[in-house]
This record gives sequence, structure tokens and C-alpha cells, in this order.
Amino acid sequence: MSAPRLEPRLSFPYRRPAVERGYTRQTLHVDLSRPAVAVKPVPPEMERIFIGGKGFDLWLLWQAVTPQTRWDDPENEICIACGPLGGTPSYPGSGKSIAATISPLTGTVIDSNVGGYFGPFLKFAGFDALEVQGLSAEEVVIVVDGIEEQVTLYGAEGLPEDAYALTAYLTERFAKGRPRDVSVVSTGPAARHTRFGCLNFSWYDPKRKRARYKQAGRGGIGTVLAHKRVRALVARTDSSVTIDTNAPADRERLKQVSRLHSREIVELDPKQNEMSVIGTTHLVTIMNDHDLLPTHNFRFGSHREAENLGQAVFRRLFDPGFDGCWMGCTVACSHGVRDFVPLTGPYRGTPVFVDGPEYETIAGLGSLLGIFDPHTVIEMNFYCDAYGLDTISVGTATAFAMECFELGLIGREATGGLELRFGNRAAALELIHQMARGEGFGRIVGEGVRRMKALFAERWGADPRLLADIGMEAKGLEFSEYMTKESLAQQGGYGLALKGPQHDEAWLIFLDMVHNFMPTFEQKAEALHWFPMFRTWFSLCGLCKLPWNDIVPEDNRDTPEPAKVMKHVRWYAEYFSAVTGRESTPEDLIRMSEAVYNFQRIFNLRMGFGRREHDTLPYRAVGPVTDLEYESRAERYDRQLAEIHPGRDIASLATAEKRALLRAHREAQYVRLQDAVYRRRGWTPEGIPTLATVRRLGIDFPEVVALLAAHGVRE
Repeated sequence: MSAPRLEPRLSFPYRRPAVERGYTRQTLHVDLSRPAVAVKPVPPEMERIFIGGKGFDLWLLWQAVTPQTRWDDPENEICIACGPLGGTPSYPGSGKSIAATISPLTGTVIDSNVGGYFGPFLKFAGFDALEVQGLSAEEVVIVVDGIEEQVTLYGAEGLPEDAYALTAYLTERFAKGRPRDVSVVSTGPAARHTRFGCLNFSWYDPKRKRARYKQAGRGGIGTVLAHKRVRALVARTDSSVTIDTNAPADRERLKQVSRLHSREIVELDPKQNEMSVIGTTHLVTIMNDHDLLPTHNFRFGSHREAENLGQAVFRRLFDPGFDGCWMGCTVACSHGVRDFVPLTGPYRGTPVFVDGPEYETIAGLGSLLGIFDPHTVIEMNFYCDAYGLDTISVGTATAFAMECFELGLIGREATGGLELRFGNRAAALELIHQMARGEGFGRIVGEGVRRMKALFAERWGADPRLLADIGMEAKGLEFSEYMTKESLAQQGGYGLALKGPQHDEAWLIFLDMVHNFMPTFEQKAEALHWFPMFRTWFSLCGLCKLPWNDIVPEDNRDTPEPAKVMKHVRWYAEYFSAVTGRESTPEDLIRMSEAVYNFQRIFNLRMGFGRREHDTLPYRAVGPVTDLEYESRAERYDRQLAEIHPGRDIASLATAEKRALLRAHREAQYVRLQDAVYRRRGWTPEGIPTLATVRRLGIDFPEVVALLAAHGVRE
């Protein structure tokens, strides 16, 4: 391999504006096709309605694409933004970036909330958001240097292939002796060959003297970056960030509310979840204990070997340290494994540092595949990051393929000879390496569950109805890692989510099944309005959701609405008011999110989605597909059927008859939930926002009104 070379192709000097109340009030547009660089102002209405972060991403993307745009068209963009509160080192969880694009998996807009330093560094370098559009004629690296006040496009040759080596090289190349001043966004070789490539967002860890990662994983944003031939994005700024860097409207007010929330986390996290020691691995044990840990392609919710993947094991494996993915975060949950030695692949026999794993990765690459060896999960985690792969989609797609193999729906002729059975660690790892090489059955799995279903039916004659029931995707996106059969609230959280079944929009399973905070149907329907709205707000502002409801006040259960953790919601309203000077109540935060949330639903509609028919789920997310699944919970299901059909002799029925009765009931309940949530959100029975709703929220732009009219939504 030739030595790495970076040759400047275009330099664009600019004046870095002072950040004021969390905003620079300008964005950066890079057109790779021409190539060209431009700076755009942020109009007051854009700031008022879309707030920042995900809101800015959606508005910029809306203006860039058409209803005909596909993910690999030049006009598709990758948009990355922080938000007005992002980059605050005193408030926990304030270092997030939000990336958005048209997804290779879903065909509509996808967004992903991610840690690391890039978003805040982009803002402090002078830009509230970045748009990357067009297709480059050669591989390029884009550098936004806020210290030199210059944007440079480099032609790139001979750069390292995998993300770890690439980020290490670029960090050293542009750091000028201060590696903490640099953050890199990159993907890896598998993003070129799959539809679920991820983006790795880096920060420099001075203790370990290395760049580390968080992932914008969902929906294939890394695949779009690779298709554009962008090897990396680099942001450089002075990392001496303080509470004043965002120039808050009320510094003392910000200090006070920051101190309250940080102190509470420091006091309570050791008593509650210990995330500063074990990250999110505690969820493995909780989910397993409540029959919610996805196992064998979501067939089951627990396993006797689950403790091998739990917090006790990772307490020993994680490298000790107070690890946050942004400065000053007291949750500090970004742990990793030092000197791990892979047994396969290009790093075989070489000690490496592995970022993670976190709960989603452990469940997706572990229990879901019937793999309960933590070292295999860690190795798969490492290679997914190095190759630029979303661990959630890799796990869910591989689990689907494994079940199809075990059911005889596909055979060895399909898998290229791989014995793709649950628990086969070597086969699971080989698939990941094949994805990186663009070879074999790994390339087919890399197409995602939706396309595998069509292929298995067409090429190998698999039963399409069974494939539809067990293929765990919705809207084209693979399920994240929670068992929803027994949680109607989380079924709605997945099925009604705008981008597909991802837990960051409505993570209700813990509140519903563990805490039982919403026992009635009406409470579940109301939760599916409020929670997606408030969770959206974090992505508008550049925040992590964990400090809100993963560590809670000691008296929270005794409050009128414990699921909402209203003490923290009030603190967030104080935080927003203190930074932006825009005096806000908790109700105001919800309204901000409603505007962006409804706009995203309308964006989906524009792209050919966004109606009731697109809010469906595979039946396995709702109830048992096979006799084996029913019988694993026979006592529970029999009791439920007896309540639904009093006087009927349930015990005398065959399991298949019981399954059919249960299915009819549960599918009807889901439809009833859809109706209730649509009404609560101010949508039509078809799931489209009404004119009254868009007017109330101030998003009744002429093109929005015309789009609604084209879909039959008028006065």
C-alpha cells in the first residue's frame, strides 16, 4: 500500500463568528460535484421553528432533495448539526451531534444522535450545521479548521482502510501537537458494500493517548458517506472549552442548574445504575429478568446464560476510568476494553482498544444470535466499528438469516457453505469480515432484512408470509434490541416511530414492563404522544437523553407523573432559557419538538411514506409466530386468552388455534392504539398531520399545505 497522501484541491477562507447564546447563525455547505464551498445564514424563522440539531438537519435536507431523490443521487445530503445547548461542559450529556440523510435502507429521512466531539467542535469552528452534497470524482477528506479559519478539501490517496487506523492518522496529521483539538467523522470498508454503514465520531482520550469513538449507527448514513467518496470529515478548534464558550444569555443561571443536575448524578448513579463504571451493561440483567432480552431473533426474552453478557462480567473487562464522550459529563458511561486480542481478521493476534460494548451491541451481537461469550461479542463490536457497520442492523439481520437457515427456508447453497445456526460464533464473525470485503453471503445480509425477505422468497422459494412475520424490520429499518411482544406501549413506540423501530424516539419498554408506570390503554396512548415529543427535543439541542430518566431523583416514584421525571424536565427548561435567552417552560419544550416531529412526518409523506400503511410491524413484535414461542409462555398466554374469551375451554385447543386467537386480539389492539395515538397527535385516521395541526405549530409553509392537499388533507 502506498504512503498516505493528502493534496489540497480547494481552500475556502472564512471568518469565524462569535458564538452567541448557543448559535453561530450560519451553516456550511460543501458541494462535492463542482466542488465548491459556501456559507449560508440561519434566518430567524429557521432558528425559531427548527431550534437546531435535528431540526436544522431536516430543514436543510428538505430544501436539498426532491420527492424523487434516492439515497445514492448526488442531491442527497449528509447533514450534521449540534444544537444551541451542545458543547456545554458543565451540564451532563451536552456533547451530541445529530446526523441525517436519505437512508439506503428506508428510502426516507433517517437521523442518528451520536456522542463524540465533532458537533460541538463544528459549532465552535463557526457553523451550526454542515451539509455535504454531490458526488466526488475522487476520494476526499474535508477539514473545517476553526483555528486557521479555513475549509479545505483534500484529494486523498493511500489512506488506511479501517476507521481506527484512519482516525489515528488524521488526528495526528491535523492536530499540530494538540490532538484534543481534533474530531474526525469516518466510516469503513463495509460501508461501501452494505446498506447499514455507520459513521464513527471521534474524541481524543488523553489518558489512553488515542482517539475513541461513538457511532451514528442507524439507517446507513455511513453508506451514503462512502458512496460520496468522502473518507472523513475533520473539525478542528480550540478544545479549551468553558461554560462561556456558548456565550449563554444568563451565565449564573446556567451554572446553578448545571450544578444541581451534575451533583444529583454523582450522588445517585452509584446507587442506581453505576453507569460511570459499567455503562449500559446493567440493562442486560434487567431485560433478562423481565423476559425482555431479545434471544434467537426475538423468539424469546431470556436465556440461562445471559449473565455471561451482563454487568458483573463487564465490570471486570472494562478498562477502569471516568469516561465521558463529552467534556464534563458526570454520567461518564463511555467505557472500553483495553488490550483485547482478536482471534480473527486483519487484527488477529494484535492487542487493540475496543470502544464499548453497550447494551444494544451486547444484545444484538450476543443474545439475539444465541452467542453468550463476551469475548466474541467484543470482537464483533470491534470489527463493526473498524469496518463502519451498525451493530444493531448487523445483529438483527444476521439473526433473521440464522432463523431462516434453521427453519430450512435457505440452505448452505445460499450461505456459501456457512452453517448459519444460532450460537455459531465463527459464522457470525465471518459474515462481518465478508461484509468488509464485499463478498459471499455477508454481502446479502448487508442488504438488510427487508431486501433479504424478497430475495429469499424469489430465489429460494421461502414462504413470504412466514418471512414477513419473523423478519424484524419496519419501514426498512432493523429493530433495535428490545422484546416487545408483551409491551403494547413499545410496540407503538417502534411501529409509530418516524424512522423505523429505533428506541431513541419512544423507549417505553422499561417504563411499561419494569416500572409499570402506564398500566392502562389510555396511559400508553398518551405516552406515545408525550415521550416522542420530549425525546425529540434532545436531538434539537445537542443533548444525550441518559441524564434525564436513567438516573432519577430518589423521590421520583412519589411524584404525579414519575415516568416523565418532571423535576429534570423543569431543569432542562431552565437550561434552555439560560443559554438561549428564550424563556421556556416544559410545555414550550414539547411544542418545539411537536413542530419538528410533525415536519419529519410530512417529510416522510413527501418521500412516499408517512401513512398508516407504513406504521405496521412484523407479527413477531406483537405476539408468538410459532408453536415453540407460544409454548415458552403458555401459562401467560392461556391466562390472557381465558380473560379475552371467558367461558371458552382454552386448554382444549391446539397450540396453533390458540396462536390464531391471540393474534387476532393483539393485532386489533395495535390498530386501536394507532387510532388513539393519531387522534392525540392531531393526525388524520391515515396518520397524516391535519391542517389545523401544522398551522398551530407554525409549519404551514406553502409547500407543506400543497403536499397535504395532494394527499387529501384540506380544510
